[in-house]
Amino acid sequence: MDEDGEKQLFAFNESASRLELFIRIVYSILISIVLGIYGFLAGLCMFVQWFHILILGRRNQGLHDVIQGYLEYQVHVLAYMNFTTDERPNIMPEKVNIYEARK
Repeated sequence: MDEDGEKQLFAFNESASRLELFIRIVYSILISIVLGIYGFLAGLCMFVQWFHILILGRRNQGLHDVIQGYLEYQVHVLAYMNFTTDERPNIMPEKVNIYEARK
């Protein structure tokens, strides 16, 4: 964690749990199912959002929130499944802040 109380999701940590490596196999199947369902829902929202923008010339906040939530959850799941962290994401998506830091 940094001085603002924020933690970097992809920060390098040399230690790794062997037990977590085996748990990850089963857990990854569960969160992949949730991610797939959420991805399908987000895809439908993107389709509807496209028509909303085409017809009204503006974005819908509710559709935007679903799509953003999916992308945030996907980042957490991919960080775990690609061995960059041992911290398991929740089965159900939770709100996180993802931002681009400029130096």
